Amino acid sequence: MQQFCVPMAGQSSAVAWECDCLAHRFGNAADKGTRQPCYPTDMTDGEWAVVRLLLPVPGWMRGRGGRPERCCHRAVFDAIR
Repeated sequence: MQQFCVPMAGQSSAVAWECDCLAHRFGNAADKGTRQPCYPTDMTDGEWAVVRLLLPVPGWMRGRGGRPERCCHRAVFDAIR
């Protein structure tokens, strides 16, 4: 099943933002490129700035083992909303 994104009001479908989540900056999501706003319920940059600070540092970044994440953290939160 293919999922289509709906442009947000006042924006074209070509709009994309660089994601600053840990998975994009240091993990395996860096090769996924930019994220696209899909739904009006997606987090705003202000909401993401607050939530991002509350996320714990992954174990693999502290030398505790494990793999770097492959999924964008912001996309996961958008999916839950």
